[in-house]
Amino acid sequence: MTEKTLRLLEYTKIVDKLAAKAISVGGKEMARNLLPMQELYDIGIAQAETAEALNVLLKCGSLPLGGIKDVAASVKRAELNGMLMIEELMHISEFLYVCGKVLAYSKDAEKVGNTPRILDMFAQITPLPQLMRELNKCILNEQELADDASPRLSEIRRDKRVQNNRVRESLNGIIQSQTYKTMLQDSVITMRNGRFCVPVRAEHKSAFGGMVHDQSGSGSTLFIEPMAVVSINNKIKELEALEREEVDRILRYLSSLVAANAEVLVTNAEVLTYLDFIFAKGELALGMNAFKPEFNENGVIDLRRARHPLLDEKKVVPIDIRLGRDFNILLITGPNTGGKTVALKTIGLFTLMGQAGLHVPTDDNPVLSIFDNVYADIGDEQSIEQSLSTFSGHMTNIVQILKDVTPFSLVLLDELGAGTDPTEGAALGVSIIKFLHERKIRAVITTHYAELKVFGLQTEGIENAACEFNVESLRPTYRLLIGIPGKSNAFAISRRLGLSEDIIEEARTFLSAEDERFEDVITNLEISRKTVEIEQERAERFRLEAEKLKADFENQKQRLDESREKVLREAKEEAKKISDAAKREVDAIIKEARQIKERDGNIKDLELKRGEIRETALRHAQVLDDSKPKEIHKKIDRLLKSGDRVFISTLAQPGTVISEQDSTGHVMVQVANNMKAKVAVTNLTLDETVRPAEKPQRAYTYKGTASKKSTISATLDLRGNTAEASFGKIDAYLSDAYFAGLSHVTILHGKGTGALRAAVQNYLRKHPHIKSYRDGEFGEGDMGVTVAELK
Repeated sequence: MTEKTLRLLEYTKIVDKLAAKAISVGGKEMARNLLPMQELYDIGIAQAETAEALNVLLKCGSLPLGGIKDVAASVKRAELNGMLMIEELMHISEFLYVCGKVLAYSKDAEKVGNTPRILDMFAQITPLPQLMRELNKCILNEQELADDASPRLSEIRRDKRVQNNRVRESLNGIIQSQTYKTMLQDSVITMRNGRFCVPVRAEHKSAFGGMVHDQSGSGSTLFIEPMAVVSINNKIKELEALEREEVDRILRYLSSLVAANAEVLVTNAEVLTYLDFIFAKGELALGMNAFKPEFNENGVIDLRRARHPLLDEKKVVPIDIRLGRDFNILLITGPNTGGKTVALKTIGLFTLMGQAGLHVPTDDNPVLSIFDNVYADIGDEQSIEQSLSTFSGHMTNIVQILKDVTPFSLVLLDELGAGTDPTEGAALGVSIIKFLHERKIRAVITTHYAELKVFGLQTEGIENAACEFNVESLRPTYRLLIGIPGKSNAFAISRRLGLSEDIIEEARTFLSAEDERFEDVITNLEISRKTVEIEQERAERFRLEAEKLKADFENQKQRLDESREKVLREAKEEAKKISDAAKREVDAIIKEARQIKERDGNIKDLELKRGEIRETALRHAQVLDDSKPKEIHKKIDRLLKSGDRVFISTLAQPGTVISEQDSTGHVMVQVANNMKAKVAVTNLTLDETVRPAEKPQRAYTYKGTASKKSTISATLDLRGNTAEASFGKIDAYLSDAYFAGLSHVTILHGKGTGALRAAVQNYLRKHPHIKSYRDGEFGEGDMGVTVAELK
């Protein structure tokens, strides 16, 4: 791709946006140097990396590269036995810290899945904790080593602080002394040439004594180091020299550690730089709401709702562009500022972005082709008067393009044939289009010439397209309509702007009959297109409504199935409860009978009785199974009417007809949960199953002695008992009442504080013989009694 093409299609602005997404110096440089590729394999890898980065970004957030430094040069110098400065070593420490953050981030990225390339890069990062600890221990900031960098450095700095304090104490004594007060220009301590001094008036130089290190501009003040502190300052100088030597030694030591780990540091830097570049591509795709394109080598392009990435995303109008399947050349016509050039640039820019490994802002599943080159002649400068020089410039570019183009190239020509005599320009345009068409070259061309529109209509493999224009508002809609040649709309626009109708009609007389017929054809096509769009919208609405109805029906059927399963499940559970209860009751009777009979010693009769009772329980369970209604379905041999019970074969559910049969052979049926469904009669059978209106009550016969049945009372008095004592009495009483066949009993507990009443009712709630209970009513004892209904 030539630099001119990249500039014309604004690809350079895209890579600038990409570079802005990168964080590291190396990542930004890689972004700026990104160029379109031509090998399908290379493009596939680049696109897969972008897709993986986008996937990780959506799940884990941005790659934590904040604070990363470019350490490549420093590491290289350390390898050459160079001594690194404190700032360089600190940058390496910060770089290692970023490596640690990225490795922690990689743990979350592993959970995303389907990101093998990125995970492989994460695996190449090696942490260097020992080097990082050593650097952090020794470096205080970008200009200073920490005192703890070495014991020797700590000792030197401690001695230096002691000597500095001695100097200050001595000088403070001088500037506060009455003896020297008249000699001093000011009572301050200053530093000159690295030594502590005081400002002395020049006339007192001899009387003050000491070493002169500097003087003021006027010469009236001398900065003198008193003799009393000369030796101390000398000691400080010696300590400073020792400090510099120790600092150099430490820096060389740390530099040697960096050199020893140079290979790992360089690898980490390269990996982080490439990761930064990949995630910058992902960030760009995320910001543009872009998708991974599918590539082919057949020259096929299919973009749905493509949005030019450099236009305001709130204002840009998405367009549909296709090329290479039914036609190889697309001719776009329409008014100025109608979006022709934007459409041209969009298809070219998307091709460059896709071949560079970038996602493109379209709806899902964009299709792009790999081209060996993209040639563009786009004139953004549009003036009122087109000069010969403009035409010559365009033609020079086209001549070069026609020399270099191959069947695997993409050609983009803006305003073909413009800038010269319209007749000659149109003729040249047709000839150039024919040249490209004969060589099966993919091309997108914009024009105003009607001759080119006619050529497109007459030639197979060439398709017209129009940029839609709203004559009422005098504004373009920027929609690209493939299959319809565009109109200039000059007469309509002039009329809307107020041009006299006489002038417009006069202008029409200068048009040839062929021109008018052609414009009429375009107008009819436009009317047909709008009609088709309206019908398509109606069809889409109907389709959505049908899908909604289908979904509602499926949901209703699912609810019916769930209801049916619930009813069957509850019936089975209820049957099991009845059987288990019968068994427990039989066992209780046996136990009671055994206690009575054992006193008489007739064990043989007892066992016979036990066998009879168990057989009774089994028969009871069998009766429950046999009592289920047998479904009887009968073929319909008459017209259905409201109230007929039917069975719906498609839903496997019974229901009731609630409407007369209509002319289409359908009736409305009410099924479970008051749901209604319109069902074909062919899917129904008459339901003659006997379904009892309510559940029959179970009958129990007390098998005990006649004396117990005759003496059982319908009232139990618990007044004066504690709750614990009452529970045993209640249990024994309810067992006797149950087997005596009593349906209701009254438990007298009194009103009092209500504690006994609450305990009794709580016990009744869980008792197996109790069906329900309630407080007493007026005349029964009010809140002082509880009336219970036995099962």
